[in-house]
Amino acid sequence: MQVQAERRGGVRGFLGGIGRGLTWLRRWLLNLLTLVILLGLVALVVRSCSDKEVVQIADKTALVLNLKGSIVEEKSRPDSSLLSLASGDELNNEVQLRDLLAVLEAAATDSHISRVLLKLDEFDGGGLAALREASAALKRFQASGKAVVAWSTDYSQAQYFLAAHANEVWLDPAGGLLLDGLGGDNNYYAEALNKLGVKVHVVRTGPYKNMAEQFTDNAPSPATLESTAYLLDDLWSIMTKEIEQARGLPEGKIMQLINALPAPLEAAGGDLAKMSLEQGLVTGLKDIQQVREAFIKAGEEDSDKQTFRQINYETYLASLSKPDTSGDGVGIIVAEGEIIDGEAPRQTIGGATTAALVRKARLDDSVKAVVLRVNSPGGAVFGSELIRRELAAIREAGKPVVVSMGDVAASGGYWISTASDKIFADAATITGSIGVITLFPTFEGLMDKLGINHGGYATTWLKSAADLRKEPDPRFEKLMEVYIQNTYQTFLGHVSKARNMSVEQVHAVAQGRVWTGQQALDRGLVDALGGLEDAVNAAKQLAKLGEGAAVRYIENEESEYDWFLQKLIGAKLLADLQEQLAATVVSVTLPAELKQLHQEATRIQGLIKPDEPFKAVVHCLCDTRL
Repeated sequence: MQVQAERRGGVRGFLGGIGRGLTWLRRWLLNLLTLVILLGLVALVVRSCSDKEVVQIADKTALVLNLKGSIVEEKSRPDSSLLSLASGDELNNEVQLRDLLAVLEAAATDSHISRVLLKLDEFDGGGLAALREASAALKRFQASGKAVVAWSTDYSQAQYFLAAHANEVWLDPAGGLLLDGLGGDNNYYAEALNKLGVKVHVVRTGPYKNMAEQFTDNAPSPATLESTAYLLDDLWSIMTKEIEQARGLPEGKIMQLINALPAPLEAAGGDLAKMSLEQGLVTGLKDIQQVREAFIKAGEEDSDKQTFRQINYETYLASLSKPDTSGDGVGIIVAEGEIIDGEAPRQTIGGATTAALVRKARLDDSVKAVVLRVNSPGGAVFGSELIRRELAAIREAGKPVVVSMGDVAASGGYWISTASDKIFADAATITGSIGVITLFPTFEGLMDKLGINHGGYATTWLKSAADLRKEPDPRFEKLMEVYIQNTYQTFLGHVSKARNMSVEQVHAVAQGRVWTGQQALDRGLVDALGGLEDAVNAAKQLAKLGEGAAVRYIENEESEYDWFLQKLIGAKLLADLQEQLAATVVSVTLPAELKQLHQEATRIQGLIKPDEPFKAVVHCLCDTRL
């Protein structure tokens, strides 16, 4: 009995120790979380209560644009979020396009800024349209008589496109540069899915609405190859011509170099940096120390830091005075990301969220015109229609709407653009994709392989018609076809009315086909080529506003504290953790091909609600990044 009591006591002691340890761990984590929150709150209070820091810039100071991350229209969070302030680190590296343009515009007239160093090692690029706007800003800076020097240890294609517009393009002697073009092969999963017993059913409008083709075929269709070649060849032509003009190279030089490879590399002894210099792609080979020495010679030395006198991008941006946005003027609304129903966070277009911003502009008497900056491949039909209706309402209220297309404004992105007085696109914008599609998988083959049977009673045939465990009822497939065709006709009707074209004329350039901005202009789908500034100027003219009228962004009033709490203790954090965990498991357990299948299927699944597995989608599923 005594031995048993001792054993029970030992077990209780062991379990009690575990319990005490878990209690200590829980308290420690809660204390850490509380500390992070308190540090963030203190940082926010200090930041909000203090006057804006005055940055003293000495003469002959170089502005270092050490761009990190991708170019975006709108940051994924409020500036200087609490967690960033508490930790001292950025959660995401993003270059907001409007910030970059503002910095270059201010630096051009700043007598203390003598030149710009464009450092691109950590720059992830973006779409060609955004890169063209950034490069145009570099040219405007150079027009002030100041030089831009670009440097990187290794240039990616996107990095080089921006660097090519500098006065000098320097490359690390041990680095490399190789332009390889656009496009490439995609995976096609029909055979693999068939082996698994999975069949994907697709209803679409036109041969070019091919977002689901990878799940239903073993190779690209002739229509896909035709439209993709037409699109990418135009984008590649825009890109190479602009690089050649910027670098003073003969027209066609880049294609000649690519077609001549590997001979030019062999002539350079296999040295990519040397070949880039010999072919005129770069103007010099310098390591980082040589870059410092060159800038010291051209400017002033910072002896304390043993480098040249400089100010970084973030500090210079923070020092800029905020423009006066009071009074009557133009409101800019950013519509960036995939379109979903309901509310959505930044970099995703929620039908309800964006419609509310448009309604806010309509009810604001000081907003006399709206510019909708669209950077979206589309998504949900209803979310797109909700935004279009609000834009139509603001026009009916007498306020002009001008659309400025960014990297992409296709499918649902074009749907919302139809409710406008004028549409501007960049020559490299990806637009069009006027079409509708729905897709849903069925697993009857997989059920057979697993030996899973099913049965039951339903009061109507429709109740179980969309049961994914069995072959779809032919009546259901016909139902979906009728529904999709009706949605397509609605889409054509919006375009027809907006562009003053017959439905037949729209259909001829629609059927899901994607165009560049220049190709869309040639077909009457946009009014002019131009950037955001052109759209703002047009909006001022339509609203009969003066050139000096205020311009302000209309955004959700999300504070840093709101964002912090949402990410830290809200459901979004749990969702993010689950998503990251799932991605980690997939990356570890699946081969690359199946991992890509998982990613692409998940992307499509995100556009379709679980209770609506056959919902119509207006999405181009196009990749806009270089």
